[in-house]
Amino acid sequence: MSFLLKVHEKDNVAVAVGDMHKGQRTQIDGDSVLLLDDIPQGHKAAIVVIPKGEDVIKYGYPIGHATADIQKGQHVHTHNLRTNLGEIKQYAYSPMDGGYAVHTDKTFMGYRRRDNKVGIRNEIWIIPTVGCVNGVAKTLEGMADNTEGVDGVHAFTHPFGCSQMGEDLASTQKILAGLASHPNAGGVLVLGLGCENNRINDFKKFIGDIDPDRVQFLECQSVEDEIDTGYALIRRLAANAKGFKREEVPLSELIVGLKCGGSDGYSGITANPVVGAFSDLLVRQGGTAILTEVPEMFGAETLLTERCVDKEVFDETVAMINCFKEYYVSHGQVIHDNPSPGNKAGGITTLEEKSLGCTAKSGSTAVMGVYPYGGRVDKRGLVLLSAPGNDLVATTALIAAGAHLVLFTTGRGTPFGGPAPTVKISTNNALYAKKRRWIDFNAGDIADGKSIDACAGKLLSYVVKLANGEIKTQNEKHGNREISIFKDGVFL
Repeated sequence: MSFLLKVHEKDNVAVAVGDMHKGQRTQIDGDSVLLLDDIPQGHKAAIVVIPKGEDVIKYGYPIGHATADIQKGQHVHTHNLRTNLGEIKQYAYSPMDGGYAVHTDKTFMGYRRRDNKVGIRNEIWIIPTVGCVNGVAKTLEGMADNTEGVDGVHAFTHPFGCSQMGEDLASTQKILAGLASHPNAGGVLVLGLGCENNRINDFKKFIGDIDPDRVQFLECQSVEDEIDTGYALIRRLAANAKGFKREEVPLSELIVGLKCGGSDGYSGITANPVVGAFSDLLVRQGGTAILTEVPEMFGAETLLTERCVDKEVFDETVAMINCFKEYYVSHGQVIHDNPSPGNKAGGITTLEEKSLGCTAKSGSTAVMGVYPYGGRVDKRGLVLLSAPGNDLVATTALIAAGAHLVLFTTGRGTPFGGPAPTVKISTNNALYAKKRRWIDFNAGDIADGKSIDACAGKLLSYVVKLANGEIKTQNEKHGNREISIFKDGVFL
């Protein structure tokens, strides 16, 4: 059955649930709407007359303005809707009560490390300091893949670590150090070359306190056979990792990253609100949810600035938003030119529309902290992390910041996964049915009337099972694990 779904009572557009056709008649709030155009699934139709220059309203907020008179029943998209966004704007702070009752009655089974951090996997990670040793890392990964007593051996290759300068090099070091410190790894082999900018001795400073039983270092130029030496080190790490056993820990120790990619017209209606409701459930258990993708906050950032727990967090949020806008401007790019071709094909027209849907993943609790790119989260509750919207870069940043797993909503689908379990959540039923090898969880039933809260509760149960090690994500099953690092400077 196809019909138009009005998301918010203030909206003057509605979203097509299923493909709809010219001449089809449907009901919205008791009013009959005759479609004057074909409306593809996920796209918008006007449910009242919208004069040229007037705001188009979705989610209860403007998502741009009409560039021509739009008749009731017409398709609303790139041909007659444009963004309202400008450049840097001013924000006003108003205090929000960040208090809420915390109930720590839920638990999961995790691995308690010697630094008191908890992991949800007991893997061996191989982290190259420089791209020159990627081949060595992959060879070692293949040799040790079936190592007994651990959940797997994974190499995270990348092209960086040499010929970088200043902040670019520091970003590489911070991200890789975050991975080296991640509690999902029961053992880590840091693999260097010897002549790179990111030399092992320099890199150690970014890691901080190092447990020598859990983290080993190998400089390939300093040994006769890096393969034999590396394999022996992995065996030593695995022998130590076998000593870690799952134990019951409170859900308050779980850290979950929030990400969306390949959005469609359902993203802000189904999957993202479900993740937002899940975030609220987790935070009220004392856990941590990390929201990133700063460019996809543009146009909806006031929904976050209005929820900052204090003036310091408000100022940090504003600085994060404006710094990213200045980054766009400094490179001669238009701030509002964000929705990708896939987004537009799925029904998203403007950045405001995409951002309002994206920000729904944050739920309703107060923003408790803001972290720079490469930062590691040390506060509980909902926090913000500076990173771009790119799927690989943002997911890597979330995991390097400490996320045990990432909830990744998508309306288009992707096989990609980060170093940690990456839960692909479909926004629509058709994607879930078509791409079962990619998708882990379906939120498409929300468009058919299923309760968001019920779906969020189901997602929480799924996440607990995932954290317990009872189930694996599709990216884990199929070996889809990649990293990418943000680069903004020059290469030597």
